[in-house]
Order: sequence, then C-alpha cells, then structure tokens
Amino acid sequence: MYRHSLRGLVVGLCAMTAAALTAPASALAAPAGGAPPAPHTTAPALHERTLADLDTAMHGEAYAYAAYGLFAAEADRTGHQDVGRLFRSTARTELTEHLREAAELVGVVGTNAANLRQAIDGETYEHQVMYRGFADQARQDGDLQAAELFSEIAGDEGRHRDAFRTALTAVTTGGTVPAPPKADAVPVPAGPPKVKSDRTKANLATAMHGEALAHAKYMLFAAHARQTGHPATARLFEGTAEVELREHFAGEAVLAGLVRDTGDNLRTAVTGERHEATSMYPEFAERATAVGDTAAARFFRDTAADEARHAAAFQRELDRLR
Repeated sequence: MYRHSLRGLVVGLCAMTAAALTAPASALAAPAGGAPPAPHTTAPALHERTLADLDTAMHGEAYAYAAYGLFAAEADRTGHQDVGRLFRSTARTELTEHLREAAELVGVVGTNAANLRQAIDGETYEHQVMYRGFADQARQDGDLQAAELFSEIAGDEGRHRDAFRTALTAVTTGGTVPAPPKADAVPVPAGPPKVKSDRTKANLATAMHGEALAHAKYMLFAAHARQTGHPATARLFEGTAEVELREHFAGEAVLAGLVRDTGDNLRTAVTGERHEATSMYPEFAERATAVGDTAAARFFRDTAADEARHAAAFQRELDRLR
C-alpha cells in the first residue's frame, strides 16, 4: 500500500494489532539528511529501476498491513465488526502475499548471519542518525512530546543493535543469543495529531514506515531462523518486531493522529488502494516490462488487480456506513 507522495499527504495510516503473520519487508525508510543501509539481496539481478519500484512496493505493503490492523481495532471498538474483518483480511493479503512476493523477487532474506548484519545496520542507522536527528528537529519546532518519543526510541534501537550483535557472534562463533525484548504495547485511539510542525509530521510518517518495515522484515528473518534450526535467533527477531510495531509504531501513530473514525479510515483505504491499482502498480509493471524483468512485471500487474478488488470492497463498506 501507499508510500511517499500519497501517504505523506493523504494517508494517516498507522500501527497494527500484531497478527500471526510471518512475512517481511525491505530496508528501513530514509529520513531527510541520511540514507539507511541497503538491503541484502541474493535474488537474480534486476534492473535498478525495478529494484527501486519493488522497494517502494514493500514499504507500502508493510505500512498497509500495520495501518489496517489498527483500523480493524477501531472498527471493532465502535461496533463495525464486518469492517474490522475486512481490514484484517486485507492486511493479511498485503503482508503474506504481496510483500512476501516482492521480498522474494528482491532477495531480502539471506543467511541468518546476513540477516543479523542487515538488522544491525538498520538499528545502528536509526539509533545514531535518524531518531537523534528527528528529536533535535522536534525540539527546534516546539514538539516536545515527539522529541521525547524520538529520543526514547533511539535508545531502544541502540539496545536492539547490541542484542543483534551478540546474536551474530553466537551464530557465527558460538555463544548465547540474548532473550527477546518485551513490547510495552501502546494503545492508539482515534484522534487528531498531537504535533504542530509539518516537519515533525513528516518525520513521524518516515519513522512509521521504518518501524512497519522493520517489523515485517524481522518476522521473515524469524521464520528463516526457525526453518534453519535457530529458534533463539527467531525469538529475538520476533520480540524485536513486536517492539517496533506495538510500541514504537503505535507511539508515533498516537502523536501523528493517524487513526480516525471508521468512515475516515475507509476513505483513506479506498484512496490508497485506487492509487495503487490505477497508477502506481501499472506504472511499475510498464517499467519492468520495458527492461525485461518479466517476473516483476507479472507481480506488479497481479498486485494491481488485487488492490482494485480491495478498493471496491472498502468502498462497499463505506457506502453501507452512509
């Protein structure tokens, strides 16, 4: 689901209620003033433009999964259980089908050691660059709640990095993998933004994209670790994924005011799904076809068709609310 231009302007999507999904994403979203580490790739070579489009797709699908989970919780809370079920089923498709397929095309998952190195790079970037910079900017703009949250998350990401470093040593040379962290789940009620600066709002959007992707990616890394006989590493990835989503993403979503009433949430979903179905994915398919990346082109076309069905389903539920 959506990404930069559409998400930054139209979408107020947010974190999810962690469902039992085991699919992944790609590299963390980059804030102004820096770039995250590149993802590990082992898949057959793809054109640079196709890789960029697949990265955009993974960002969007991970974010949609996170958003729709929270939208489902709000629908349930207000007595719209049918809408809640629709959001949850769509979220599963976005993550376990769309994002998983894109990740396989890119080659996001490597060996356990490579996955841990990728996680270390991402957490280091967020700890040292992204969140510290966001906190400084929020203080300058008078958004003190956001500054405090960004600083807290920066500290968490440093601890995640250290745990992954220890796990890497255990995987490569022997030792004990650290116990997984425990998520302090943050409830996300519907409501308006709690920050005033446009820069802080943009930084929150970037941060939420990063947290959604980290959650999704770590869940795929966890599945790989289990499949290869490393349950302790899997638990570390899973626990960290829960912190990224239930605590970090959720805390940022509260400040961003990303969840609104169910009607508004449905309108947001319709807008995003239509954009993907009629514009984003068809354009990606054209570009992939032009450079001979036929498997990627097929994925983009198939996903566009799915998103059109999602838009129609959300529109039907929205019409029933009127």
